Amino acid sequence: MYDVGAYRGWVGVGVDPDTAAFAVQTLRRWWQQVGRVAYPQAERLLVTADAGGSNGYRVRLWKTELARLAEETGLQITVFHLPPGISKWNRIEHRLFSAISMNWRGRPLESHEVIVELIGATTTQTGLWVRAELDRGRYPLGTKVGDAELAAVPLVRHGFHGEWNYTLHPVA
Repeated sequence: MYDVGAYRGWVGVGVDPDTAAFAVQTLRRWWQQVGRVAYPQAERLLVTADAGGSNGYRVRLWKTELARLAEETGLQITVFHLPPGISKWNRIEHRLFSAISMNWRGRPLESHEVIVELIGATTTQTGLWVRAELDRGRYPLGTKVGDAELAAVPLVRHGFHGEWNYTLHPVA
């Protein structure tokens, strides 16, 4: 997570594979511990994401898990996926991950705890601050989402590239 306005990062370090359930759980933990306190009047959440990986635009589990998060929080969650191959426009790559990489360069990443420590110690002269947490949750690979379950997701596709840009609404 990278909060552009607050210039803050949040990184969940998992012990299980990177799945859509893990990605949404990281977002959930950020909202519970930081977001709802920092933005108590928020009704919407904007998420920008890459086109692939656990939060890719084709990943059914990503959408169903986000729908659960929208329902739990009451937030409208809008997702804008960056088109494939354009990670150079992704602010998280340049402003967060680059600072983390510079902070841990040359140090052996020998345990999850060391990784969390190094990420959590990341700051910059311009004011970036990063929080890291170890997530010991289990997120099994291969979770299937059927057509009926996906069709039940309260998702509204946007007019411009609706496959990449959509909003999930909390069910009233």
